[in-house]
Amino acid sequence: MDRLRNANPFSKRETHSRESIITYKVLTILTWLLSVAVTVYYVFFQPETIVVDPKHHHEPQPIWYQNRTWQTGFTLNKIITSLYWLGLFLFQIAYIGHLFSSNADHVNAACAVGSHFIVNNLLHVGWVLLFSRGHFVWSEVLLILNFFNLSSLYFRHNTYPRAIHTPVVSGPLAWTFVAIYWNGAIIVHSPDSLVARIFANVFVWSFLAYGAFFIIIYKDYTMGFNLSVLSAALGVGQFLHHAIAFQWIFAFTIMAVLFILTLIIAVPAWTGRDIPFARSADAERAPLLADD
Repeated sequence: MDRLRNANPFSKRETHSRESIITYKVLTILTWLLSVAVTVYYVFFQPETIVVDPKHHHEPQPIWYQNRTWQTGFTLNKIITSLYWLGLFLFQIAYIGHLFSSNADHVNAACAVGSHFIVNNLLHVGWVLLFSRGHFVWSEVLLILNFFNLSSLYFRHNTYPRAIHTPVVSGPLAWTFVAIYWNGAIIVHSPDSLVARIFANVFVWSFLAYGAFFIIIYKDYTMGFNLSVLSAALGVGQFLHHAIAFQWIFAFTIMAVLFILTLIIAVPAWTGRDIPFARSADAERAPLLADD
């Protein structure tokens, strides 16, 4: 059993060998660079081509071309979402820095989440390549796989400092959760269907339920902030697409509630005061009370 546990890159361990640390450094940097390069290319540099029938066209297109072509109840605003990605990639540089820290605890903490982060990078690259080519069913499969990967990471490693938790755990998980709806809505694309609009109006409230779960149970204000930003992206995207509709009103309402809940948890954590509606038994589960 010990041999199997040592061979499993996802097993939870407190210390790591010199060889495994070097492996994590190399694979983390390479997969992160690949993720950034592919995302930036398909956001900014991939040229658009004229598409006569997008349903049967699988030449690569920019990500936001697909977003504009397939207007659904979960269409996002490209500017806010692109800024979210940019912020996430920049925060991940801080995480990578932990792998090169002189503090052994920082290095071991970074390595502990490294396998999940590497898998997240590879699955994200696969999603970008499939999504840009219109293979929405397969891109949805990769998002679901990554959702389970990141959820496993969250529930097994939720006590690390913000510099690790935000860029590796909560940031990618919040994005993947929203992307599942965005990508999935394209699969069942039916812009003029009343049923599709009703389902979108109902399922958008899962953003609030999902964010509130992490805010209230885990006192994780980073999840609340991430989901409030992505809810804003949804609200702006829906307003610009269809100003007379409930979806953007719901999205902005969700954004506001999540942001308020985030402040209720974040301000006491920043100032060192007791967190509201927190039990003493929850202290060990709160992932964001320490910065170091």
